[in-house]
Amino acid sequence: MKIFIESIDRGIWNAIVNGPYIPMSIVNDVSIVKSYDELSEAENKRVQYDCVTKDIITSTLNLDEFFRVSQCNLAKEMRDILEVTHEGTNDVKRAKKHALIQEYQLFKMQQGETIADVQKWFTHIVNHLIGLGKQFDKEEMNIKILMCLDRSWQPKVITISDTKDLTTLTTAALFGKLREHELEMTRLKEMETIEKKSRSLALKTKAADIESSEKSSDECSYTENLNIDKDEGKNEGQDEESTE
Repeated sequence: MKIFIESIDRGIWNAIVNGPYIPMSIVNDVSIVKSYDELSEAENKRVQYDCVTKDIITSTLNLDEFFRVSQCNLAKEMRDILEVTHEGTNDVKRAKKHALIQEYQLFKMQQGETIADVQKWFTHIVNHLIGLGKQFDKEEMNIKILMCLDRSWQPKVITISDTKDLTTLTTAALFGKLREHELEMTRLKEMETIEKKSRSLALKTKAADIESSEKSSDECSYTENLNIDKDEGKNEGQDEESTE
C-alpha cells in the first residue's frame, strides 16, 4: 500500500499516517479552520489528499473489506482498521515479534539445503521482523548468516571473515559470494564424479581385455595340446606298424 500510494504522491501517504491536513488561520489570537474559499491552491491540494486516499483504498477492496471501513470518515481510520484486521493488535504484533526473534536466533542451515534456500528463509524472517519494528545492522545479519552455515562451509566462512568488512557488506553481496562458492563446489564435485566414472570404465575395460586375453591364451594352449596329442597318436601308430 505504501509503495503504491507514495508512487502517486508522498503527501497522500502522509495523510494516511498522520491524518488529513486542516488549514488554520489566526483571528484575534484564536486558531480557526479556514473556509474553502480562503484556501490557497497548495492548501486545497493538501486537503484533497484525504479524499484521494479514501478513493484509492475503497476502490481496491473486496465487498467484505469495504464494509469494514465504509463508515470511516478519514483515510487514517480506514488504514488503522485494515492494519488491525490483517496484522493484529499491538499485543498480537509483540507475540509475533517474539516468536520470529526466537526463530531468528535458532536459524540454522539444514541438511540438503542450498544457499538459495537459506537466503529465502533468512530474508523471510528478517523482513517480517523489520515490518514489526525490529532493527538490524549489516554486521549483525552477516555474522548470523555465516554462523548458521554447516561445518562444510567453515573454510569459506573463515576466508570471508578475514577478507571482507562485515560492517559494510550487504547481505545480498554476502549471499552472492556464498552462491559463487557453492557453484564452484558443485562444478568440482561433478568433475570428480565424471573422473570416477571414467576410471571405473577404464578399469572394467582393462579387466575385460585381460579376461579376453587369458581366454584366448587358454584356447591357444588347448589347441596346442590337442595338436600335440594328435601328433603323438600318429607317431605311436607309425611305431606299431614299423614293429610289425
